[in-house]
Amino acid sequence: MKEYKIGLVAAEFNYEVTMLMIERAKAEAEFLGVKITKEIKVPGVFEIPLAVKRMLQNDDVDAVITIGAVISGETKHDEVVVAQASRKVMDLGLEFNKPVGFGITGPGMTELQAMDRIEKGRDVVDAVVKMLQRLE
Repeated sequence: MKEYKIGLVAAEFNYEVTMLMIERAKAEAEFLGVKITKEIKVPGVFEIPLAVKRMLQNDDVDAVITIGAVISGETKHDEVVVAQASRKVMDLGLEFNKPVGFGITGPGMTELQAMDRIEKGRDVVDAVVKMLQRLE
C-alpha cells in the first residue's frame, strides 16, 4: 500500500475525550502504515475548518482527519457547532479534492456517551484511508 500522509486536526475542548480519540487515531494510522505528518490542535470544534483548510493547501498532505467531541449543554449550542463544522469540513474536502474524515462526535450526547465513542478516532482514519485507496 502507498504510504499516505495524513493531517490531524483535533479540538482541545473536552480534551479528556479527544486525547483518547487522538491516541486511537495514531495507533490505527501506525497499524495501517500511514503517517500522520501534521497535527494541529485548535480550541474547539468550531475552529476546526480553518485548520483543515490550511492543511489541505499543502501538497504533502493527502487527506485530513478531524477529531472532536461536542457534549450537550443547557442550550442547543452543540447542534449549531456540529452542523456548521460538518458542513464546512465537507465543503473543504470537495474544494481541495482530498478526503477529509469527520471524527467529530455529537451533538446531543453526554460526557459518558462521548467516552463510549472514543473509537471514532480509529474509525476516521479507516475512512480516509479507504477513500484514498478508492480514489487512486
